[in-house]
Amino acid sequence: MEGIIATMADQLGPALVVLGAALAVGFAGSGSAWGIGIANEAAAGVITEDPSKFGFALILLALPGTQGIYGFLIALLAITKIGLLSATAVPITIWQGLGIFGACIPIAIAGFYSAIWQGKSSAACILLISKRPDQMGKAVILPAMCETYAVLGLLMSIFLLSGIKVG
Repeated sequence: MEGIIATMADQLGPALVVLGAALAVGFAGSGSAWGIGIANEAAAGVITEDPSKFGFALILLALPGTQGIYGFLIALLAITKIGLLSATAVPITIWQGLGIFGACIPIAIAGFYSAIWQGKSSAACILLISKRPDQMGKAVILPAMCETYAVLGLLMSIFLLSGIKVG
């Protein structure tokens, strides 16, 4: 019984890292998919009326997708930190695993919500360019404001990950 408990304790740290990485990708990616879906609804309507607006709409559609990339980046950094992608895994404690798990949370939450709101903002700006294509610069800046908070979540996750010593 003691051997089983010791084995579980040895594996709990890496399991927490994997869970944190999964949450970073899952939540940020889900928010991106949701945000892109919202923007797609507006784009489909605009392109139905004027197919020449496809290029403008595509730029605005891509904006909410970046949060999913940020979540993937943090997940990759987290699992690389403990050697899951290399031949030799780095032994970590439960506390180190919990720390890495916690470091994945800022991008998971900020990425999820900012992508959804960025999708809504992109949808509004797609409608803007349907009437005023000369305002494309402004139409990109407005949803980019939502991106700011995803970038802050990304940076905080990077800073937290870099502060956790393993190995």
